[in-house]
Amino acid sequence: MAQRRAASRHRAPDPLVPKVARLARASEPTLLKLVRNRRQVLIGAGAAVVATGAVGSAAAVMGGGGGISAALGDSATSTRSPRDAGAFADRDASYTQSLGDSIDLGAAGLADTAGAAAAAAAKAKPTNPNLLSRDPILHMLRRTTFGPTRALVDAATKTGIDGWLEQQLNPGKVDDAVSAKALAAFPTVAMSTAQIRRTVKEGDFLAQFELGQATIARQMWSNRQLLEVMVDFWSNHLNVTNPFDGGWDVRTSYDNDVIRKHALGKFVDMLKASARHPAMLRYLDNAASDRRSVNENYGRELLELHTVGIDGGYNEKDVRNSAYILTGRTVTNEGEFRYESDRHWVDPVKVLGFKDKNPSRSKGLQVGEKYLSYLATHPATAKNIARKLAVRFVCDAPPNGLVQRLADTYLENGTAIAPVLRVLFRSQEFWIATGMKTRRPLENFVATARALGIAPGSDVRAGVEGLYFMTQRFGHAPMAWVPPNGYPDVAAAWRSAHATLSLWNAHRALIGGYERGLSYPKVEGLVGKRPGTTGPYLDSLAARLVFQPVAASHRKALLSFLSAKDNTAVRNGSLGGKIEYLAPLLFDSIYHALR
Repeated sequence: MAQRRAASRHRAPDPLVPKVARLARASEPTLLKLVRNRRQVLIGAGAAVVATGAVGSAAAVMGGGGGISAALGDSATSTRSPRDAGAFADRDASYTQSLGDSIDLGAAGLADTAGAAAAAAAKAKPTNPNLLSRDPILHMLRRTTFGPTRALVDAATKTGIDGWLEQQLNPGKVDDAVSAKALAAFPTVAMSTAQIRRTVKEGDFLAQFELGQATIARQMWSNRQLLEVMVDFWSNHLNVTNPFDGGWDVRTSYDNDVIRKHALGKFVDMLKASARHPAMLRYLDNAASDRRSVNENYGRELLELHTVGIDGGYNEKDVRNSAYILTGRTVTNEGEFRYESDRHWVDPVKVLGFKDKNPSRSKGLQVGEKYLSYLATHPATAKNIARKLAVRFVCDAPPNGLVQRLADTYLENGTAIAPVLRVLFRSQEFWIATGMKTRRPLENFVATARALGIAPGSDVRAGVEGLYFMTQRFGHAPMAWVPPNGYPDVAAAWRSAHATLSLWNAHRALIGGYERGLSYPKVEGLVGKRPGTTGPYLDSLAARLVFQPVAASHRKALLSFLSAKDNTAVRNGSLGGKIEYLAPLLFDSIYHALR
């Protein structure tokens, strides 16, 4: 049954097209091409109703900063900055907020070790207090994993903050047998492009759906949790939506050979790998770019999204030259990268401070490699990546001092990511920011499964497939964001009644074990040694599911829901049939929603 259902869904639904594009289809082909190509206009069907801040600016497409004049060929002479378009609405609150005065979180500065930074921050008073426990082990696990588990809390406590973080920064040395066994249910995940082409029918989305499902399995069961967090981070930074038409044979390789391979390595290596990968070249149309008909998509997004950022100081002429440099990078009929010198545009090029005479088609690939190295090591790129890492791990609008510290570390270490993370974890700003991040829907969902202790069962493929389709319903399936800017990573972008209701339903589905094939704990057995009265039972359940007590007023409300008092006797583990309704309320609460 599950296999039949999967087979019927190998083709992804078409994305929703805004009204402006529908009108354009009937009248102006050039405008339609522009609207289709420009970022933030095509919004995925599920994500569109969830990530309410993600619509961004169709206005920026319709004029200024490239607009219609750029589509008609004027971009090569325009010198306006893309930021002048004015309506990008970066979806990232920190983009504008962090440009002003530095934000005071209550503690700042660098310590010798992560443990020392945690201890120093624990003595400080946060300027943004909330109900989440400030226990440093819990805070570390909420930020560096897809959610704590009881076993993980115990293990990290035993190992210590510094020891646990160092283990996670060396994932190859961390045993991952459970995850590896579960991944066997998704055989194409380990295949090369050539193997997928021999296994999967051309154009079929099977491998891409297996990749999305395997990603959930890894997030739930991998012991290499920091790696999985960073894979998610880079998958959004260098986004290639999954699934998409051009990814049927190559998207899996992109995950393995670009993102996972370099997630804790050097960004310059990841960027160069992405610039040669067929998935990226197809997704942003560079595979079709030719000196006689240059496509600007990849050249633009390379600047705007992947490296220096929208405020990196480039203009439309730089965008055009960026696209010139990348001509010749294409994809063979077999789904492999190839540089075709005859397609490469020659003559001098200049982008920001990068210059090259670019005199030879045969050497165009080398010019591109030098250009990518220049961009990867540009101070604006360092600041862009540092800010995004601070947004991911600290708060939606991180302090400027922290961002600059991370950017300096990035440049001092040749774009290596692990040293940047070590400095991040040695920063008091990281440890003082408890509860200042909201779990996005996928993070909330996976954290629920991990807290419950859902494990691989008799049919991992069918069970995880069901979970994957749940994530589609609340608009946050792994890597499925349609525009090239990746899923937004701030709370304001996810304010949606649809997302909230879908998550609440998902909490109940996970507790009820609705998707067969996995191993679910019995809800009445979530508390091991059952207390004899309702109040302590409630406390034990909160400690089991959200890893901390709830506030007195919330505890009182939950007791009222149970029609019980603190000393009401507990006659059975199901609390008279109410435990299956009580447990989801804890996951619906702020104690689980924040991290």
